[in-house]
Amino acid sequence: MSAQLENTTPRTFALAGDLTINRLGYGAMRLTGQPGNFGPYPDWAGGVALLRRAAELGVDFFDSAWSYGPETADQIVGDALGDRPVVIATKGGVDKPEAGRMVVDGSRDALHRQIDGALRNLRRDRIDLFQLHRVDPATPIETSVAALADGRIRHIGLSNVTRDELDRALAVAAIASVQNRFNLSEQADSELVDHTAERGIAFIPYGPLGAHPLQHGARLDPGEALAWLLQRSPNTIVIPGTTSIAHLEQNVRAWQHI
Repeated sequence: MSAQLENTTPRTFALAGDLTINRLGYGAMRLTGQPGNFGPYPDWAGGVALLRRAAELGVDFFDSAWSYGPETADQIVGDALGDRPVVIATKGGVDKPEAGRMVVDGSRDALHRQIDGALRNLRRDRIDLFQLHRVDPATPIETSVAALADGRIRHIGLSNVTRDELDRALAVAAIASVQNRFNLSEQADSELVDHTAERGIAFIPYGPLGAHPLQHGARLDPGEALAWLLQRSPNTIVIPGTTSIAHLEQNVRAWQHI
């Protein structure tokens, strides 16, 4: 762990017991074209520099998804960090054929196509964490999770799920993480946070600073919001996203002073 993130407060979480990561990560959704997180990030070299700066500051967990771009967030993360010793997470089961339109497909064939693409885009032989982005109403979650029990995926996660869906998935395979919207002002999943903590499952709150998924700008004070999440539960891994090195460094400083 980088010295910049060291603190007397525990700052790490053992993902599935074998990947120890800092609880401050980076979300790559914003490193895409706008509006709508659609298309490639226009300042590609700047995005690569931002991701590498995050790693220099001690961030060692990076979160992306097939639908961000689509594919282009995975590609820029792969360009910047594919050969570096960091943990890279991505998500599948959702595609974005055009700005503002998402298609959910949790079938085995769709997920395997996206796994193939993610390996290529991330420049990895194995994906550290692959999360089902949304449950497909046309595909039982058990079927989707079984499709992710693939030797090319190290750990399976879920996103946008209920407790019942998590428990159904756990009957099929080990689940390493749950990623739902959760922050100081949006606490509907409080019981699920506790449930995952009891089971040793990472909870990755998206929108940790209260930002709208399709709009830039944090709505919550970074120091207060990050401190609350850190103290809320020992299993939370916080992944604020930004396209500014200055804002990235601000978030790290806020984290240091918690």
